Amino acid sequence: MGLVIGFVLGLLLGLALTIAFVLCENQRSQARRKLAVSTAAFSQLNVEDVRKLFSKQSLPQWVLFTEYDKVSWLNYELRKMWPSIDQATSELTRVIVEPILEQYKPPVISSLKFQKFTLGTVAPQFVGIQKVETTDDEIVLEMELQWDGNPSIILGVKTMLGVSLPPVQVKDIGVTGVFRVVFKPLVDTFPCFGAIMYSLREQKKLDFKLKFIGGDIKAFPVLAGAIDGMIRTAVTDSFLWPMRQVVPILAGDYSDLLLRTCGRLVVKVVQAKDLLNMDLFGKSDPFAQLFIRPIPARRKRTKTIDNDLNPVWNEVFEFEIEDPATQKLFVHIFDEDSVQASELIGSTQVPVRELQPGSLTEYWLPLVKDLGNKKENKYRGQVQLELLYMPLDVDSRPEGGTKSQTPRTTLVNGVQHHRRASSLASKLSSKSFIKPAAVHYRVLSSGDDQLAASGTLGVTVIRGENLVAKDFNGKSDPYVVIYMKGSKAKMQKTSVMRKTLNPEWNQRFQFPVEDARNDMVVVEVWDRDVFGKDFMGSCALTLSKVLTERSYYEVVTLSPRAAGKLHLHLEWTNA
Repeated sequence: MGLVIGFVLGLLLGLALTIAFVLCENQRSQARRKLAVSTAAFSQLNVEDVRKLFSKQSLPQWVLFTEYDKVSWLNYELRKMWPSIDQATSELTRVIVEPILEQYKPPVISSLKFQKFTLGTVAPQFVGIQKVETTDDEIVLEMELQWDGNPSIILGVKTMLGVSLPPVQVKDIGVTGVFRVVFKPLVDTFPCFGAIMYSLREQKKLDFKLKFIGGDIKAFPVLAGAIDGMIRTAVTDSFLWPMRQVVPILAGDYSDLLLRTCGRLVVKVVQAKDLLNMDLFGKSDPFAQLFIRPIPARRKRTKTIDNDLNPVWNEVFEFEIEDPATQKLFVHIFDEDSVQASELIGSTQVPVRELQPGSLTEYWLPLVKDLGNKKENKYRGQVQLELLYMPLDVDSRPEGGTKSQTPRTTLVNGVQHHRRASSLASKLSSKSFIKPAAVHYRVLSSGDDQLAASGTLGVTVIRGENLVAKDFNGKSDPYVVIYMKGSKAKMQKTSVMRKTLNPEWNQRFQFPVEDARNDMVVVEVWDRDVFGKDFMGSCALTLSKVLTERSYYEVVTLSPRAAGKLHLHLEWTNA
């Protein structure tokens, strides 16, 4: 009996295994057929089809942009040459970067030197290459670069107390960006160009890890964070465009290739409105951070306005411009938090090349979370800027006969070494400001205008339009309050208009102004009630436009959103 049972069980088990094997083989066969069909179909796709099917993040530049070409041949040659390149460039890179590390070292560190610096055995990979069309006497190539290298970088660190810390190893480096090479000037002597200029045109990613040799870096979290930030700043300030390294090939004067300050950008951060609230309780505490080059020494920030989604800053900053054709002004609005890191509300940017030199321009710019995502459409508020780009005269020379601009780099023994930029030799005289709006903008004045700084401002409140209802009957009893933000001029107000959302005032007010370039007129609309008042909306206007036009009519949108509009007339009389 047991023999029969065992035979039956064995037969069933064998049958089950056979069926499972057949099913598995059928599935594998179907998977292979599907893969073959997919591969055959994919091989028929052109570049346009690939762009439609896959996200931009998963595709190289030569697929995304037709002007990029594949460079497998270049990567093959680069791998062969990399041992020689490592030996030739490791010392050069150390000489360039080490002074920058010293420049940005935190106060607790007295000395920071490379004990070892090699680029390792893994060569970078160029994903795509393109020729950049320019009008200058030059050849410009841009290559998308990816490098997950194994360099050997060891830093010796000594504190202000004279204590030497364990050596710091920089490891697991990952870099992604766009590498720019410029051959300039073109000459009739072989190799037909005088020098090579190279730079990191765009830095998309920079990752690395720090490790104490013979110790635990987690035991020094503050120091580790300081060294991390210092290395990132040094790389940015050494290689990120417009910084450049110049290598002469033929004998000659290449001082014109060196990075020089060629102008200044004056930025007035006027205000923001309808900012996205980042706080769970209360409102955001916004401040603005601005920069042209993303290094700490050249970042500017406004004061923080507490508990306000429509902050008014009216603060002025200056930036040096080295390459107006490619540089941009970046503005980030943050919500300051006393407990944790500040949270980004939104960002915007303005290319310097879009500004008319010497003319004041006003912008109202929408904020976005990610400047690289053009499809984002969530409303995060707007920021108002006034911008004035003032080029320097490249050929202007002071009495000593030398050029007025200080080179940002120098050529030493055929190699360009970075040194810290000096401030502008002399400040340009203060001139008129600028204005834009929703990416709306308008030129307000020419830099040649000599604007009066003091006088009398006349404001006529003409009427309101579609004001917000504050009363139970769907109406309001609005009146307008006007005052100067930066002076002690007396606050003035209109009469109260009963039960209307479209009031007509036609009332004129005058304000003495001492510093028109830095003052603002604030207009607030209130609803009068029997036992108090309700805020309906407000706006703040700089005096830039009235200084240049002397008289103008303006329809202003009140903040917050859907608060309605005011029709105003402003006029200016010199003191």
